[in-house]
Amino acid sequence: MQILNTIIPIFSMIFLGWLAGRRGFIPPSFVGPANRLVFYFAIPAMVFAAIAKGSLKTDFHPLVMGCTLAAVGTSFCLTWLLGRVFQVPYRCLGTFVQSGYHGNLGYIGLAVAYYYLDQAGFTSASLLLGFIMIFQNLLSVFILILYGGKDSVRKSIGKMVSKILGNPMILSAGAGIAFSLTDAALPVIISRTLDIFSGMALPLALLLIGASLNFDLMKTQLARVLPVSGIKLGLLPAFGLMFYTVWGLPADLYLPGLILLATPSATVSYVMAVEMNGDVEFAATAVSVSTLLSAVSFSAWLHLV
Repeated sequence: MQILNTIIPIFSMIFLGWLAGRRGFIPPSFVGPANRLVFYFAIPAMVFAAIAKGSLKTDFHPLVMGCTLAAVGTSFCLTWLLGRVFQVPYRCLGTFVQSGYHGNLGYIGLAVAYYYLDQAGFTSASLLLGFIMIFQNLLSVFILILYGGKDSVRKSIGKMVSKILGNPMILSAGAGIAFSLTDAALPVIISRTLDIFSGMALPLALLLIGASLNFDLMKTQLARVLPVSGIKLGLLPAFGLMFYTVWGLPADLYLPGLILLATPSATVSYVMAVEMNGDVEFAATAVSVSTLLSAVSFSAWLHLV
């Protein structure tokens, strides 16, 4: 019952976002500014607060992080291999590979972790988030530059890496870790301000995901996208579970990592496809399809463990 009590409200919010978009309550002109508000302020505030109020000694587990990153790397290699074996078109290959491991950590991953886990589990997920985001974004830059097909794109690697390292979620996680090391308590005024921002983060993020779903593209691209969505939602968490089990980690330690691995394809993968000459339609469809399917896959993974 706890699984349904977590998954149904989250995806109900996504459905309401889609409905609001269809009815004109969330027009396209609103989505961009609202997304920036969530991305640059609300979710970073939530991540910083969770880490700053936690304890690195009890909430951070290096072995869980290592297994989680190993699963991401394994999925990256497998998707790349399958793309070559099945002769995915050259220009699409980078986007195809990215869709198999690049997860929506900040919006959906944190939402599931927040509503399903206790505070310690959510803090652990927030700590893992920064490391996973750096790793999967660097892999995305590499694969999109490799198959971007433009010299100007290849020359932009420094600019893209600087954007990754300047990601507000990564910066907020780093700031939270630094503050946590001081063993100081957040001042009440700052703590309450962060709580207000945090309360806005997840509901607005989920509504924006729903408003961004594109069913028209799904009708034409579904057959191309389903295999890579299966890798993202099925094989990637399975790799993680395998690594966690091999190292004998208990479920209460690795569950935050598994939740982040089970997220659908990241919305930012569409942005990166636009910026780096990838297959934009494939990226947009992969985000929509995997987001819808993740309602089922999340329930299955949480039930399994």
